[in-house]
Formats: sequence, C-alpha cells, structure tokens
Amino acid sequence: MPVIRRLPENLVNRIAAGEVVERPAAALKELVENAIDAGSTNISVRLSSGGLDLIEVTDDGCGIDPAEMELALERHATSKLPDEAIELVATLGFRGEALPSIASVAKLTIESRVRGKDSGWMRVVDHGKLAEEGPAALPPGTRIRVENLFAQVPARRKFLRSARSEYAACLDVVRRLAMARPDIGFTLEHDGRRALAVQPGEALAERVARIVARELADNGVAVEIERGDMRLTGVAGLPTYNRGVADHQYLFVNGRPVKDRLLIGAVRGAYSDMLARDRHAVLALFLDLPPQDVDVNVHPAKTEVRFRDPAFVRGFIVGGLRQALDSGDRRSAQAPAASAMAQWQVEPVRPEPTLGSLFAREYSAPQTRVSDAGQVWRGYEEAVMAPPMARAEMAEDQPIEAQQFPLGVARGQVAGTYIVAEAEDGLIIVDQHAAHERLVLERLKAAGAGDTMTNAQALLIPEVVELDEPACDRLENRAEDFARLGLTLERFGPDAMLVRSVPSVLAKGDVHALVRDIADDLAQNGDALLLGERLDLVLATMACHGSVRAGRSLSVAEMNALLREMERTPRSGQCNHGRPTWVKLALGDVEKLFGRK
Repeated sequence: MPVIRRLPENLVNRIAAGEVVERPAAALKELVENAIDAGSTNISVRLSSGGLDLIEVTDDGCGIDPAEMELALERHATSKLPDEAIELVATLGFRGEALPSIASVAKLTIESRVRGKDSGWMRVVDHGKLAEEGPAALPPGTRIRVENLFAQVPARRKFLRSARSEYAACLDVVRRLAMARPDIGFTLEHDGRRALAVQPGEALAERVARIVARELADNGVAVEIERGDMRLTGVAGLPTYNRGVADHQYLFVNGRPVKDRLLIGAVRGAYSDMLARDRHAVLALFLDLPPQDVDVNVHPAKTEVRFRDPAFVRGFIVGGLRQALDSGDRRSAQAPAASAMAQWQVEPVRPEPTLGSLFAREYSAPQTRVSDAGQVWRGYEEAVMAPPMARAEMAEDQPIEAQQFPLGVARGQVAGTYIVAEAEDGLIIVDQHAAHERLVLERLKAAGAGDTMTNAQALLIPEVVELDEPACDRLENRAEDFARLGLTLERFGPDAMLVRSVPSVLAKGDVHALVRDIADDLAQNGDALLLGERLDLVLATMACHGSVRAGRSLSVAEMNALLREMERTPRSGQCNHGRPTWVKLALGDVEKLFGRK
C-alpha cells in the first residue's frame, strides 16, 4: 500500500513554480509587482534572450531589511497581509510564493538597501540552495537578478518558446503594469536596446496613448463612470478605430492587470452593434470596486478574478462604455488613407506620335489622368457626350451656406453610393448605405426603449418562414421581446414561423431573409449575452435589412435630409459593423492636390 509522506521543501517549491513561474514573463510580472508594492517611483527592467538568460528588476522602493531577507525567500511569507483578512487585499502580490518559486528553478540574487541605512545586503540562492550572502553597495531600493531560468529543469525549459516570443510576452507584462500606474516611471531594456521608457506623473490618458498607440489620443474617448462604490475609468477607442485581433484590449481590476472572460465579454457586448464580429475594439479600462466584492485569489498567477455580482459588473461596464462612446458618437476615426491620397497624383499621358487637327475625330490629345483610371480621349465629341459618372442637381430651398452644418451641404452623388457634401473646411464623403443603416438602428432602438408597438406595420398577408426546429424554438422563446420591437412572430408548425407584423421602417424589406438572419444571430450567441445585448443584435440585423442600399439614386433634398439626421443621431460616425460612415477631405488636402498654398 502506498505510504503518505510529506514532500520535501525543494520539491514543493518546484511544484509551486510550475503554477506561478510558467515562463519568464510570469517571473517578471511577480518581481515588478513587488517593486510597485514597495512604493517605488521608478522601476528599471533589463532582459537578456527574452528573459531566459537574465531578468533584472531595479526599484527605488522601501527595500528589505537584512534580517527579513532570508524570511522573504520562504514560502507564504509576505509583508502585504497585515492580518488574516485575505478578502481585503489592496496590494498586487500577497501570496508569498513568487520569490521561493523563482529561486527553486533559477539563480536568484537579491540586493536591497533600506532607506536611511548606510549599506545594503545581498543573498544569492542557486536553484533552491544558498550560494552566497553578505554586504552590498547600491542606492536605496532593491535589485533582483534571475539568471538561467529553468536551466536545471530541462523538461520545463524545452516547452518554452523562442527568445523573441518570450520577450514579446515580457514586454506585454511591463506595458500593462506601466499603464496601471502612470505615477511610476518604467524603463525596459532588452539585450542592451531600450524598448520602453515612460516618465512618472503622466496623466492616465497620456500614458495609455503613449503605450498602446499614439493614434488613440485622437481616435478615443475618455471613460469616467461611477455607480455607488464602483468606478470605471480609462480610454475607449472609437468603433471605427479597431483591430483584427484583441491584443490591444487592456483590462484592470483595482489596478491589477487581468485577462478575465467576463470583462472581455462585456467589452464585446458594449461594441456589439458598432463592430463587425471579426473586429475588436482598442481600449484600456480600469475598474475599481471594494475589495470584498472581488476575489483576486482565484488563480496562483492572479490573472483571473471572480466577482460577487458578475451580472451587475457586466451591465455597469456595458452601460458605461456606451455612455462614453455617445460623447464621441458622431466622430469618424478614419481620415482619408495615405495610400488612397497617394493615388491622387496628376501624371502626364504620353501623346500619340503624330499630332492631328485639334478637331479631328481620331486625334489623341495630351491628357492628364488620375492614377491608372484615365483613358485616352478619342475626339472632342466623344469627350463631351460621354455619360457622367456622378450627378448633382439643384433642389428647391437649397441652403447656400455650408457653414451652417457640421456635415456640410450635399452637392452630388458618386457611383450611386457616396454623397459628396461641401463643409466649411473641406469636403465630406458619406457612404449612404452605412450611414442609413446606423440611423435605422438608432430609430429601432429608440422605439424599443419606449416599449411601444406603435411603430409596427401589420402585414396584409402573414408570411410563413420555414426554418429548422431548433431555430424556431429559439425564436419562439424570444417572441415577446421581438413583439416589443414591432416584429410579431408565431409558431406555425414544428419547423416554420408565422410573421404577422414588422417594424414600420422595415415594411419594404425581405421578411424571410430578416427572420433567418435573426435566427442565425440567436444560434451563434445562445445564452451568452444579456437580454438587452441579444435585442441589440436583432436590431442591428433589422437595420441592415431596412437601410438605403448602395446604388440607389437620391435627390439632393434626400441627401441633405440624411446629413441632417446624421448630425442629430448618436453614434452616426460609424455603421453597425465598425466602418466609418463618412470621411473628410480637408480643404488643405484639396489644395495640395492642385499645388496651391
């Protein structure tokens, strides 16, 4: 029969190291968090080979007393829990496992000097064994060196990634901690090259923009929402400023960087009707709440948290983000792309070798072209009679002063898709389908918020939409919610739904396609979303079906009506998929195209 025995201390530390120090970035995170908790104002990090060969963290904090340095290397020894109230943790590191775990799988050197003391003390532990200790000369603070991580644990070392990948993970750790504490200066050097340097005392928005992306300062909105003891701050990028991956989403709880599924889902829900499903927002959010309302001791590495009331937290974040985005809702983050502007270069087309008469039909006149789209004109008559690619007309009571309106006055339509308007300081180009899609969505949301059915349009002959049985079940379960929005559905046998009314703005739409798309949305998201978020997805689908399509010809009066409604409508700067509804070509850019000053 196997005998139960107590594991030796060195093996216990190596087991703990497997949980806490899974890679160099995890060790670096623990060391930098200790430096922050020590009250530092400047923290310097040096790495070699992505942290595999060397991790060095130097701070100017309170330091470690020589009498306590030996105790600091024992498991579950910490200065960050003054009593046994572990639910009231206010520091980043508190489990007391990091230093002994790191020392069990690497060579660890601690040098520290307490403020007011003439000299410091050093202690070297090589893979769990004391190698050296004695006096050390250094400024007040602490310096910790970790060398040859997992050198004597080949099973763990071979599972690490390349030095480049490990460095990327270390950089991400320092960036997140630097964002969390704009009052502290951080520097990071890798193989002698400085990769990050921020000064202490920066404003939160400035620090976030400096670390995440400088464009975020112009393409983001400030978030500052309070509800009771809960507070949400940070910077949220406009929906039109997005990325294909979620690597630029930084989330913090009580100053602690976390990667929590609840928070990620809340961010996704807040942008649900403003971003395509394969696009991700760029933001940095800081959630502060009482320590007793969040458990930070769920994971040994403290990267996950658990909330006492997760539904309330999710609703608070979704509502706070949407409220903040409303303040920048009419802005479009995308200026004309540099690559697109580069195409507007006037280039001469070489004339035919033989010049003919000015009015000869076969004469090929020297001409300028825009990019590669220009063609050689074959005669004056064909040039005059060629069908126009754009149209403009005068409307009755057409306002003359473009200065009256932020989005200007409509001057014409291009390719049956884009409205060209003249504003005080440039040209506005509007995607009519994207813009109208957003306007329809906001109308539907306003009608749904009023909890009214007055905007429903009854169908003269109810439509029968055939679906599979699970899809019908999902639609039937939400029939009351749809009815509030004006969409009346009834079960019509096991695999069909009967549509009796639709929202009035969708009266001319394809009812069958609408119901099928809604069923697909419900199937994809299931019960993962709150009721309000499910309805928002449904409304976005409805809006797409009820909006003005590209290619539809609009009169100038209709164009101006669309522009005026955009100026009044929240979030009109982007469509439901995160693309811009309008861009501006500044007057200065236009002048540059023609060589004017």
